[in-house]
Amino acid sequence: MDTHWDVHAVAVVSSLGEMIGTGSFPATAVGYRELLTWARGLGTVRRAGLEGTGSYGAGLCRYLLAQQVEVFEVNRPDRSERRRRGKPDAADAQNAARAVLSGRARARAKAGDGPVQIARMFKLAKDSAVKARTQAINQLKAVLVTADPVLREELAGLNTPALIRTCARLADNDEDGGGGDAVLQATRITLRLLARRVEQLTGQIQDLERHLARLVERHAPQLLAPVGIGPDTAVTLLITMGDNPERLGGEASFAALCGVSPVEHSSGSRHYRRLNRGGDRQANAALHRIVQTRLRFDPRTRDYYERRTKEGKTRREIVRCLKRYVAREVFNLVRPSPS
Repeated sequence: MDTHWDVHAVAVVSSLGEMIGTGSFPATAVGYRELLTWARGLGTVRRAGLEGTGSYGAGLCRYLLAQQVEVFEVNRPDRSERRRRGKPDAADAQNAARAVLSGRARARAKAGDGPVQIARMFKLAKDSAVKARTQAINQLKAVLVTADPVLREELAGLNTPALIRTCARLADNDEDGGGGDAVLQATRITLRLLARRVEQLTGQIQDLERHLARLVERHAPQLLAPVGIGPDTAVTLLITMGDNPERLGGEASFAALCGVSPVEHSSGSRHYRRLNRGGDRQANAALHRIVQTRLRFDPRTRDYYERRTKEGKTRREIVRCLKRYVAREVFNLVRPSPS
């Protein structure tokens, strides 16, 4: 299936690779039902390949999974091939079907219908608020650089929280427009508005952090037990796993998703593994924060670090090894091995 904002193109291929039919359906709840009914009218539907399961195809992906259809994420076709053959939607849908049939598309789609999806929404709002707050603080400080010397000296020496509180309480009588320096009045008004915006965003961030902490405590409290894993870090790793971690073949798959699995880069008699620069970089950063915290506070991690240092390993190499171990630990906490 080739997914778009308003319509999804569909191609049905038999288990022998024969093209059975193509069609297009609206990207609505009714359209999803019509699509599956039409496809099942051509035969038994067991698997589906979708482009954009995390964007335009997210709703369709959730619907198919709820209908017991196994869904696989399909990468966008090669650009050189598109330039050579054009880009009809039906052809993209057919390529997606053949990718699933041939086994090239092996990544099962995230369910997106449970607590992890809720956490993803909250974290999206929180990250946006953090970015906006940082921008507002920088703008406030930039206004102070060119402010009247008297006002600048009045606010000098305050740390950021105290500066925000002081600017938010600047007198409202500056808005009367009568007398005084108009530029100074405008500066004080601007500082007050920016400071109040920062306070409002701070309140939103704290509220979202409480929501995220409650989600983790309710659905994955075991993640908060190990040293170095807090609610925000746990949420980041859970989002990478998804609501259906059983789709991952094992802890090596999760390590690859986080970009902490070494990549074979051997040639001839030279055997070498290079750093994996792929995967979810936010999850990779979360694992890095866990390792850095453990290097400071966890005796077992410090003992490991000292032992590997004596073996000639650099700090960077040791951190990479530790990130791989943490990925294995997190995976086993979220998806315990069957006994």
